[in-house]
Amino acid sequence: MIQRFPVPDILKEVSTVFHTAGFSVYLVGGAVRDFLLQKEASDWDIATDARPADVMKLFRRTIPTGIEHGTVTIIYKKKHIECTTFRTEADYSDGRHPTAVAYTASIEEDLSRRDFTMNAIAISLPDGAVIDPFGGREDIRQKCIKTVGNPIDRFLEDGLRPVRAVRFAAQLSFTIDDSTLQAIPQTLHITQKISIERFREEFTKMLICEVPLPGLRLLESTGLLTLFIPELAECRGVEQGVYHHFDVLDHSFLVCNACPAGVDNLHIRLAGLFHDIGKPAVRKEAADGSCTFYLHEAVSEKLTRTIMRRLKYSNSEIEKTAHLVAQHMFHYEPAWTDAAVRRFIVRVGKENISDLFALRYADVFGLTGSYGEPSFLAEFTARIDAILQADGAYSIKDLAVNGNDLIAAGIPAGRILGLILHDLLETVLDDPAQNTREQLLRIAAALYERIKRFQ
Repeated sequence: MIQRFPVPDILKEVSTVFHTAGFSVYLVGGAVRDFLLQKEASDWDIATDARPADVMKLFRRTIPTGIEHGTVTIIYKKKHIECTTFRTEADYSDGRHPTAVAYTASIEEDLSRRDFTMNAIAISLPDGAVIDPFGGREDIRQKCIKTVGNPIDRFLEDGLRPVRAVRFAAQLSFTIDDSTLQAIPQTLHITQKISIERFREEFTKMLICEVPLPGLRLLESTGLLTLFIPELAECRGVEQGVYHHFDVLDHSFLVCNACPAGVDNLHIRLAGLFHDIGKPAVRKEAADGSCTFYLHEAVSEKLTRTIMRRLKYSNSEIEKTAHLVAQHMFHYEPAWTDAAVRRFIVRVGKENISDLFALRYADVFGLTGSYGEPSFLAEFTARIDAILQADGAYSIKDLAVNGNDLIAAGIPAGRILGLILHDLLETVLDDPAQNTREQLLRIAAALYERIKRFQ
């Protein structure tokens, strides 16, 4: 295991400022863990025996980001470095934040308050020596998540720590130490107190990692899923009939896992997780043992919105996710006309097609746990691509005329004008050649005359 950390020049410069003033300073947190995992660190956190007021005197530019807990952000050469005074903590009355913070002179005491051994390692600056009083390097080597000290004590102090344990397990492909894992169900009453935003942050980090499946299974087995997303937990044991190898929950986990990873694909992962969440409410079993789930996508869309609002996702993320859930049961047949394909594009939205198809491919994987490419998707994709290359009209704004053109032609603003624009789009979807200014004005005039006759 690596014995000395190659300290970047900027951290050497920052440490010189501390040492010149008579203080010690250490690199701590995720950057140390990432280094030991041979990953590139993106953020630097440091710990020092200097008090916050001292730190703010030592550096020209600082931000008192968490000064009540001893944290100041140093801005040095355009780099933001979070600096926290050595401290111990007590009386976590709200299950998340300590009501008492006491400064201490020892890095070892400071490390003793941290959550997991892999996060309780420090690097002495500027020499790069590793300080590891709790065996964190060995736990990293063993790919094991273990609390610093008694796991029940650590989880009773901070209810977010069990969620972080699950997130780290998925994100790092680690296992959770048995005693640490067993402590999670015993401390759910504390975890229940954490803010929903903090759960969402950890849940999101887990979902966007390369393989979220182990984390999803841990959420269920520890009781965290029932605590925060009970609607999903209720999918356990809901069988789906002969065409599915898994119940609704395992299927949903597999689909989520098979969706593309990364922060830009969060809405697809969420859609994969929630796309069938309405099935328990609509399940019907026939005498022969077969099952139906008519219109489950509509129920799933509604539940998706409810859950994501509760978790306080952004409106944009909710809309993108719910739209995919609502549309995931699309059906295509080779007999479809080009007009039918164009209407599909309008209904789904050009910008959503690739995401919807990614969800569908993942849904197929979730049937059996093995990849297969539905033949209709390849053909459907080719037809959509060919039609999109023709640069047709797929919304009212794509028409060769707009509302002002129709008003100038004598059609009054209001509900009728909107209806006519909608009919013009339907006309162009049937026959893109009609999308010329002259032709659409003629059609609009005829539609208006017809409407007036029936008023």
